[in-house]
Amino acid sequence: MDFSPFRIRSRLMVGALALGLAGALPFAAPLAPPAHAQQASGSIDAAVGALRGISTMRADFTQIDREGRRAAGTMTLKRPGKIRFDYGKDSDFLVVSNGKSLYVVDYEVRQVERYPIRRSPLGALLDPSRDVGKYGKLVPTLRDDVMSIEVRDPSRPEFGVITMIFVKNASAPGGWELNSWVALDAQNHRTTVRLSNHRYGLSVAESTFDFDDPRRTSRRPR
Repeated sequence: MDFSPFRIRSRLMVGALALGLAGALPFAAPLAPPAHAQQASGSIDAAVGALRGISTMRADFTQIDREGRRAAGTMTLKRPGKIRFDYGKDSDFLVVSNGKSLYVVDYEVRQVERYPIRRSPLGALLDPSRDVGKYGKLVPTLRDDVMSIEVRDPSRPEFGVITMIFVKNASAPGGWELNSWVALDAQNHRTTVRLSNHRYGLSVAESTFDFDDPRRTSRRPR
């Protein structure tokens, strides 16, 4: 698979986002409310509780760009602030956060891009106690068991927008499970990430969030 479109789109994940979960329930995109729209399900506090309730988590993900191109892999999350998107052993591409910065690592061209996460909407996923409450708002949906949270920083439009979709799941932390998210950058490039096969409370080594710097080595991601 040619991952070059995802090298570009992952900058969207960096600038406007990154992370998620699904389960047996199908993907539920945010729906435009009809004239008789119900009130938004859930609450910002519920979303914060669901995210903060995750200590470690691993899930399979599918990433889809606006042209329908797909890539898949495994996402690993560890609080506080660590995340890894692994596109597989045959990929020369990696997205990883050490809790302070998010790195987009391209082994094919030996390039590393670094993005701070502290003030971007990405923090909504990695530090929900701060960013979801400050920048998030509920978006009405047509289902009581679906919660949609839109997160943006009006003072930093270059970071874009992330819309997180949660579904009710009694076995998930906080009773809500992050099903997917849609990220939209300042150029209106859209990326959707859907997750499945969530596993919570795993033992995750700190070394999971290390990477070999291609500027100093030609080795591929571990």
